[in-house]
Amino acid sequence: MAVGQLVLPEFNAIAGLRIGTASAGIKKTGRKDLVVFELAEGSNSAGVFTLNAFCAAPVQVAREHLKATSPRYLVINTGNANAGTGTKGLADAKKTCTALAELTQVKEQAVLPFSTGVIGEPLPMEKLLAALPNALDSLTENGWAEAATGIMTTDTLPKGATASCIIKGQKVAISGIAKGAGMIKPNMATMLGFIATDAAIEQPLLKQLLKEATDLSFNRITIDGDTSTNDSCMLIATAKSATVSEADLQDLATFRQCLISVMQALALSIVRDGEGATKFVTIQVEQALNTTEALEAAFTVAHSPLVKTALYASDANWGRILAAVGRAPGLENLDVEGVTVYLGEVLLVEQGGRAASYTEEAGAAVMKQEEITLRILLGRGQVQETVWTCDFSHDYVSINADYRS
Repeated sequence: MAVGQLVLPEFNAIAGLRIGTASAGIKKTGRKDLVVFELAEGSNSAGVFTLNAFCAAPVQVAREHLKATSPRYLVINTGNANAGTGTKGLADAKKTCTALAELTQVKEQAVLPFSTGVIGEPLPMEKLLAALPNALDSLTENGWAEAATGIMTTDTLPKGATASCIIKGQKVAISGIAKGAGMIKPNMATMLGFIATDAAIEQPLLKQLLKEATDLSFNRITIDGDTSTNDSCMLIATAKSATVSEADLQDLATFRQCLISVMQALALSIVRDGEGATKFVTIQVEQALNTTEALEAAFTVAHSPLVKTALYASDANWGRILAAVGRAPGLENLDVEGVTVYLGEVLLVEQGGRAASYTEEAGAAVMKQEEITLRILLGRGQVQETVWTCDFSHDYVSINADYRS
């Protein structure tokens, strides 16, 4: 089960966007596993994709189509990643686009495909194509909740977020869903994420906003340090409400903060639902020279199996934290006597060793909590960055050992 409460919100409907969900039986018979997004004409879209060299066939096709034209439809399947499938996988991804384009009377390039699930197995095209009409028949402005369930793989709960702000006297809505619980160290975004707004935003600015919000949300989380072959995140603007532009800096700042809040909520819900997670952990690195070294230190601690298993055991083994900080890339000439570490409000480390005020009882009391904050003060500068992660439990091993069975 997830750490803390993960409850889908009452989504703001996004004018100009409809979502349909159907069952194709790709991995499990009867399970909703196919989702279609329909974007109104005049919508703009931006995307970020995995940096994994073995990126999946749908990632390659989606990138190509996004460069060619503004998408009108997104099609997502779960249960099969269509990754590591060679030329046949590419052909299948394109065939999916062609089939949906024919059903909706749009160009093939106006359809973007997305897949998630098992790597290396052929996509069951007959099942997928047969279910496309059902997905189209179910299109509705209120389809967010069903879609959030329809894109899940090892997730235990669906993930969604919604918010609104006032731009030029008009309400501007933002809603989004995401999936992900394992193979999470998204070197760009999350496993799959789809966020939409009814604002009117030109594509170059939309792309910039997506990158900025991604860097402060999905690029600040990790479950296990593995970057997926299928990571994709889309931001859609349907142009049915107020215009957001660089001409009005106040409106732009308001919208940017609203977007970041939605994307951070989605990102943190992925960490809370990490495979086998029992602890939600915030790692805050302060007094760094620059952003790069702050993030390197935070991620090195977050990825450490020794730190993560100590968190699971509620063992305040602070030596593992020091060891991780000490081997973080880029921390040249680190003065260890200047490093200070806090576990919650408990001072763990100062002047190169255990703090004189520290007791095992105080450390253990914090480690038993479901939500833990670890602060690492490097004593080198003024930059601060935050990364979110979880612990490693026995269940993480079991889930991934049994994933294909």
